[in-house]
Amino acid sequence: MQRWDIFCTVVDNYGDAAVTWRLARQLTAEHSMAIRLWIDDLRPLAALYPGTDLAADRQILCGVEVRRWPADFPAVDIADVVIEAFACDIPDSYIAAMAASPVPPRWINLEYLSAENWVAGCHRLPSPHPRLPLIKQFFFPGFTPDTGGLLREHGLIERRRAFQTSSALQAEFRTQLGVTHIPDAFTVSLFGYENPALPELLQAWVDNATPICCLLPDSRLTPQVVAFFGDGKPWQRGSLTVHRLPFLDQDSYDKLLWLCDMNFVRGEDSFVRALWAGRPFVWHIYPQTDDAHHAKLDAFLALYARDLDDAATASLTDFWHGWNQIGKQTLNWQAWQAACPQIRQHHEAWVNQLTMQTDLATNLVRNGQ
Repeated sequence: MQRWDIFCTVVDNYGDAAVTWRLARQLTAEHSMAIRLWIDDLRPLAALYPGTDLAADRQILCGVEVRRWPADFPAVDIADVVIEAFACDIPDSYIAAMAASPVPPRWINLEYLSAENWVAGCHRLPSPHPRLPLIKQFFFPGFTPDTGGLLREHGLIERRRAFQTSSALQAEFRTQLGVTHIPDAFTVSLFGYENPALPELLQAWVDNATPICCLLPDSRLTPQVVAFFGDGKPWQRGSLTVHRLPFLDQDSYDKLLWLCDMNFVRGEDSFVRALWAGRPFVWHIYPQTDDAHHAKLDAFLALYARDLDDAATASLTDFWHGWNQIGKQTLNWQAWQAACPQIRQHHEAWVNQLTMQTDLATNLVRNGQ
């Protein structure tokens, strides 16, 4: 059995922990790898997986050995494969032990997800250490066969389709959430970063010609929704009903995405899960101070909308730009809603193409052998 160490530092929000935890679970469950996940902050992991013990320095969760990453890093056995997630700095003592090992481990820098053209050319490039006899390899997730692929567990799409075709499974999940079904309502999940465009969107939903049911898992958008409605309950105005939900663990969040007609998501992990949900979605990309995220978002839109007609592409692009505060584009909910049936059909076809590609965990395993 191969031993893997995955190192993760929590920079902001939940994305770093979410991706590495999902990867660790899949490598354990589907590839029988002995996984040790080193993470410097257990709080995001506890939100994503409620069975996490915040006080434990070492615990076994879903077959994964989860270790607190302390400032004073202990002497441990070196793994066969070492993953440095998102360019975090592996402890110097561990790197020195890697170099001293009779058989140095495979050292992989797992990068952030991007659809930009340069990604394929940089995927799997070697990077020799400047002083030690070690080579680190860059590994880029992506949307095309010449990249590392996307995280996708075995049977995920089949489970999603079974849920979406079962009124009983959907009713059971609504009961778990404490959400009342509104017949003929357009159901939306809303998850994102703070966003000055949100009041405009909420008002458009209030004024919508047909009912809208918004499911709001706790996020940095929640205070804005509270400000829009005030402290009174229920949150219902005009055509809009909002159900406030707690922060959901990963498995429950997947079901939330499957339940909805469209999804607002953020960052990287929920973005990928919205793809697999098979529904139209809007991505709130992680903002960067130099606006580098604009090019990253447009690169994905260019790839995603390649087979859409001009009108649907314009509605998609304008709405995503408005939500991400790119340029002076404002939100046109009516145009987006009109384009949704076509975007939904396109999305399902695009997902079917993505599932023909090898998933990220499998690509990492093949690379590490």
